[in-house]
Amino acid sequence: MKFTSASVITMLALPLLSAATTTPTTPASECDVDNLKCCNSTQESDALTPPLTTLLGLLGVNLSDLTAMVGSTCGALHILSLGVSDCTAQPVCCSNNNFNGIVALGCTPINLSL
Repeated sequence: MKFTSASVITMLALPLLSAATTTPTTPASECDVDNLKCCNSTQESDALTPPLTTLLGLLGVNLSDLTAMVGSTCGALHILSLGVSDCTAQPVCCSNNNFNGIVALGCTPINLSL
C-alpha cells in the first residue's frame, strides 16, 4: 500500500481533530441516516487483527474501550429509491464515525433484505 506524505499527516492528525472515545452501539432499527456506513471490512472488537490494532493505536483509540464491531475503510451507505443499497461490502450502523472513513467504531451489522 502506497501512502503519500499528505495521507500520513492526515492519519496522524486525526486524533487531534476528534475525540477517540467510544459510545454505546445503536440498534440497527434506531440508526440515524448519518451513521449508516458501508465498510470494506468489519471485525469484532475482541478479535482485532494486528494491522487494524496498529491503525487504531495511531488514531489514539483505547482498545480496551472497544465493545462492538470496528469497521475499516467505510463510506456512506446509499439506499437507492427502490430500497436497494449500493453497498457491496458490509452495511453497518456505527456510533463513532469521527475518523473520515478510515475506521468506524461501535458498529452493528444491518440486514438490508428486511
